[in-house]
Amino acid sequence: MKIDIAAHILTDRYYQKLLKKAPPRFYMDKRWKGIPCLTDLGKRFEIMDAFEDYVQVLTLSSPPLEVVVGPSDAAELARIANDELAQLVEKYPDRFLAAGACLPMNDTDAAAKELDRAIQELNMKGIQIYTNINGKPLDSPEFTFIFEKMAQYDLPIWLHPGRSTNFADYTTEEKSKYDIWFCFGWPYETSAALARIVMTGVFDKYPDLKVITHHLGGMAPYFDERIRGTYDQLGTRTDEDRSVLDQLKKHPLDYFKLFYADTAVYGSIPAMTCGLTFFGSDRVLFGSDMPFDVEKGYKYIRTTIESVEGMTASIDDKKKIYESNAKRLLKL
Repeated sequence: MKIDIAAHILTDRYYQKLLKKAPPRFYMDKRWKGIPCLTDLGKRFEIMDAFEDYVQVLTLSSPPLEVVVGPSDAAELARIANDELAQLVEKYPDRFLAAGACLPMNDTDAAAKELDRAIQELNMKGIQIYTNINGKPLDSPEFTFIFEKMAQYDLPIWLHPGRSTNFADYTTEEKSKYDIWFCFGWPYETSAALARIVMTGVFDKYPDLKVITHHLGGMAPYFDERIRGTYDQLGTRTDEDRSVLDQLKKHPLDYFKLFYADTAVYGSIPAMTCGLTFFGSDRVLFGSDMPFDVEKGYKYIRTTIESVEGMTASIDDKKKIYESNAKRLLKL
């Protein structure tokens, strides 16, 4: 079985209500409408049927709720989305094995309540959050409840990159150009979020925490020795940084390897090989990023399968990537 843990969707009531609540000329609407299987289950099933033994774990499409609507609307929309995601899993168990919950992160009290409801009442198998919350880093004290609760539930956090064109590439400019914010900004954004989680001792406090990083861990696997070399050099740290980092129980590089990662590198066998070498076969999960490709859903599933099949790895390791790791993490 190929369990795609990075398959995005827009549920019906959530989608319609979000469009009503969103600002005029909402920037994602045009793109969403160009990908029918985001909202049309018939189209989605048609794509899924093209791949043998292929099933999905559902998460909502970006952008984060908190960048589109205010706190009260975000709380309402998260409840609607999670109810619908849970209903899809219940109605189509042969298609959708599980779902990750959406949270209204611009209202932390509501987010904490919705997290508990989604897992306890809706039987959802984790949560999806973004690498920053309206520009705030995840290690901000107000977001500690996320790590605490998910460690207690022993279920994963899907960590999705969140950055837009408004994040300029140069301080003399107001916006990013040429989709640099997406192509290169998202891997950097992921890596920065991982670093903040590592450096502030989240894994020391919650050693069994499970965080699935999108796009195979961003930049971390490719810069493993740079990570080691950077944090071997005490002299490059400020006094404030040194006081925090010196409290870590391990070298920072060791913590980076505690994350999990999906295979959404769009079919690159060298990238897959690098990520597998870094994280190990117990921490890599099959994920395609479906349906955001030029074939409106087919391509990233096909090329991700081809990359798993084409890379040098044992049959047992490939089974872990396709199926076993997801079943273990999600308690399926």
